[in-house]
Amino acid sequence: MSATLTDGELTVLGLLAEQPRHGYDLEKVIEQRGIRAWTALGFSSIYYVLDKLARRGLIEATGAPASAKARTTFRVTAAGSDLCAAATREALAALTPVRARVLIAMANSPGLPEADVTTGLAQRAEALREQLKDVRAARSGQEPLPSAASAIFDYSEAMLNADLTWTETTLGALAEEAAMDKYDIKKAHKPLYSPSAKDFTVVDVPELRYLAVDGAGDPNTSAAYVNAVEALYGVAYTLKFASKKTLGRDFVVGPLEGLWRADDPAVFAARRKQLWEWTMLISQPDWITDDMVQAAVDEVSRKKDNPALESVKLRTLAEGTCVQILHVGSYDDETPTLDRLHHQYLPENGLTFNGDHHEIYLSDPRRTASAKLKTILRQPVRPS
Repeated sequence: MSATLTDGELTVLGLLAEQPRHGYDLEKVIEQRGIRAWTALGFSSIYYVLDKLARRGLIEATGAPASAKARTTFRVTAAGSDLCAAATREALAALTPVRARVLIAMANSPGLPEADVTTGLAQRAEALREQLKDVRAARSGQEPLPSAASAIFDYSEAMLNADLTWTETTLGALAEEAAMDKYDIKKAHKPLYSPSAKDFTVVDVPELRYLAVDGAGDPNTSAAYVNAVEALYGVAYTLKFASKKTLGRDFVVGPLEGLWRADDPAVFAARRKQLWEWTMLISQPDWITDDMVQAAVDEVSRKKDNPALESVKLRTLAEGTCVQILHVGSYDDETPTLDRLHHQYLPENGLTFNGDHHEIYLSDPRRTASAKLKTILRQPVRPS
């Protein structure tokens, strides 16, 4: 039955059931009792609610005002009293679902800098402390209180204290995480992940470990490619959380990388993607083991059916001497750079191919304009 009354309507109806009141009286009582701490009821909306209740026959004016400027006093009708009682009985037993907006924010927070998240939560904690002060001041100003009013204040304080405890605990966990020595391959091997966009550079790439999935075909149209990337990220993040929880060792999930191969390297410059074979990769710290990977694969498989998951393996890659450059722009605009690498730089420096063409995707194509995509183009080489 309470579905026929909004929270605001039930609040106003209950206050009028106590005694007849006009709008200004209602505002004073709402303010004095701190009702806005648990019910959204603005001053302007009081008159809107009164009008709705009157039109439904739940309240009525006690008599015509003496003048146009006088305030109209309302009282509850018999129907209003019955509905208020029934709705109150139902509301006493009903559970209110928690839909705090901060939970949506926490779900989205991985997309923000850590400093923004901690600043926002710190501001939230301070606001909660101020709100607690206000509620306690309102309570103190009205004591001694009847048991029902005390229960209302108890609930308000309990909810605010619970929110404050959660906020402070979350802040503490974030601070602890920030203090943890978090492995980041882009920092641990900075020369490999920050090449020049102007000139080719030669780097020595040590043995590195990756989650890997093999496949073939045009990445723009192949379902196998989409499944492979989704599987890699699912396992990578599961490993990150498992490592932090069980080993106390955290790491930044590395960028997506890809090895690309074909019988004729010219198909890359020609962008004949249907002839490409590939191995998609995400780097892993050296403490991640095969057993941990399999456990992560099993966990992700229980949540989502993805045929690529069974192909996710831990693989060691030793590329040695490589030539690389940063490409800024669309993936399809790599052709001139690859042509210059293959037909100018390598021959002029007495070098030839010594492994798969390697690309490292530093940008998220879902959030970055194609003209601003940053991709490292790496080619293992040896003397020709």
